[in-house]
Amino acid sequence: MGITFNADEIFEMAEEIERNGAKFYREAAQKAADKQVKQMLLDMATMEDGHLVTFQQMREELSGREIEPTVFDPDNQAVMYLRTMAESHGYEGRVSPSQKFTGAENIEEILRKAISSEKESVVFYTALRDLVPPKAGRDKVDSIIAEELGHITSLLEAAKNLEKN
Repeated sequence: MGITFNADEIFEMAEEIERNGAKFYREAAQKAADKQVKQMLLDMATMEDGHLVTFQQMREELSGREIEPTVFDPDNQAVMYLRTMAESHGYEGRVSPSQKFTGAENIEEILRKAISSEKESVVFYTALRDLVPPKAGRDKVDSIIAEELGHITSLLEAAKNLEKN
């Protein structure tokens, strides 16, 4: 029997990833020496906060079938599995969970790392999407993917504006 998730479980994971992303950007901002880099990191944290709110609102709008458990799980092992997946995905804004900002990075480097991580998020959510049966809220997972693609667009636009200056 394969593991399947409902949209509620996917949103729970998405919320954790966004919390991790905002936390990372704020921690990186504390280490940034350059005021412009610091503000850019704080702006990214704010974007992650916005995604968290969006995902929470979308989760609240789920229908009964979209929140029904897909497997019998009296010990909440599926929830623990989801949390582990969300935590192992890492913080947005860096390539791997072990990589840390030193404070010496310029805005271009930070944007490249953030764009790469957002792309990884799209891949991550796209893979999860296939674990959600259509009747259990797959369309809601598509909304998460659209949000992340929008974030990539914003970051690419910021990078493009830096090139013009």
